[in-house]
Amino acid sequence: MTSQHQTTREMGGPGVARVRAGDAAAAASIATDVSWEGAVQRILPELAEVQSPDLLLVFIDSAFADNYQEIIDQLREASGAKHLIGASGQSVIGSSLEAEDGHAIAALAMRIPEAEFTPLPIDPQRLDDDTFTPLQDGPQVWLMFTNPFTIVTDRLVEHLQQTRPGLVLLGGMASSARQAEGAAVFIDDQVLRSGAAMLGLSGVRVRPVVAQGAEPLGQPWIVTECTANMVQTLGSRPALEVLTETLSELDEATRERAAQNLLIGLAMDEYKASHERGDFLIRNVMGADRESGALAINEVPRVGQTFQFQFRDAGAADDDLRARLTAERESLGEGEEVLGALLCSCNGRGRGLFGQPDHDAAALEEAFGPLPTAGFFCNGEIGPVGGSNYLHGFTASIALLTTGGDSE
Repeated sequence: MTSQHQTTREMGGPGVARVRAGDAAAAASIATDVSWEGAVQRILPELAEVQSPDLLLVFIDSAFADNYQEIIDQLREASGAKHLIGASGQSVIGSSLEAEDGHAIAALAMRIPEAEFTPLPIDPQRLDDDTFTPLQDGPQVWLMFTNPFTIVTDRLVEHLQQTRPGLVLLGGMASSARQAEGAAVFIDDQVLRSGAAMLGLSGVRVRPVVAQGAEPLGQPWIVTECTANMVQTLGSRPALEVLTETLSELDEATRERAAQNLLIGLAMDEYKASHERGDFLIRNVMGADRESGALAINEVPRVGQTFQFQFRDAGAADDDLRARLTAERESLGEGEEVLGALLCSCNGRGRGLFGQPDHDAAALEEAFGPLPTAGFFCNGEIGPVGGSNYLHGFTASIALLTTGGDSE
């Protein structure tokens, strides 16, 4: 159903953005402070721009790990939010701002009159068919945050994909400067130190954007022998021999960059005639066995799978993100406006990759103007590519929530 309404967008200072589109509204704020109380008090006046929000996204720097419960209690009670979801991060992200230095909290409040939400906490000790009943008959789109120290996220994503093909999952794995000790996910009033938090969305359109940060090297190969996570041969040749040859054929400058940032890619769609940047599931090289010539990767490949070496590259990551954001902006329907964004960025991106602060958050603002945004730097990102959901690495996974036009 198409509706006509006037949309207003404004920045209210660093990390603060507001949007009003008809009856829908969103406001986001990010605050840094040595105390969690100080950060909460700085955020609340900005969230008050949206009265009784339907949804509150909250991401908390793991420096405040001892106070997660107090933080979400205060934010939800003061804002009057009906539902809350979020995660811990080694750093958190707001509108046009990535708080990689210092303690911070980021929050996004949204009022979406026609939206409905289905909260689903997942306890890894109590996984059975009944756990996933809401996903079988419920919303098609789910926000999803997991604690990677307590649940195997890629297997969970694969299981949900098989449970309901066509499901859209967007989110990431909680991260923490304190590793397992500080990792948590949040759902409504609960702080979960294990498992996952999911929230189904209906009555609002969610546009996924998944942008990678890797550039293919050499040519694609077929995995011809593998055991568990060990790739023995590529094209019937020892995998290490293929890697050595691939690197030797590069110019010196590219070879040095690739050697420091080497990755591998496994094709997500085997039926494509050719594979390019963005067509691969990116994973790390864990090591090599020089005697056998096998390579260890942090994924379990299969014989017959298309495999290509990759390297982490700032230019490729920048190009891919901007191209995908531009394409999404140009595909917006008549009267459709982006109300807010969830930004889950790999902890291998940020200043360490781009050499400058705020890259992914700033790219969102450049594409859509002032945009209420909240997110965090993840241990892994969840998002759909080619109709299937994956756990990604070195990726920016973005959920654009829109209003007006035709909602799903």
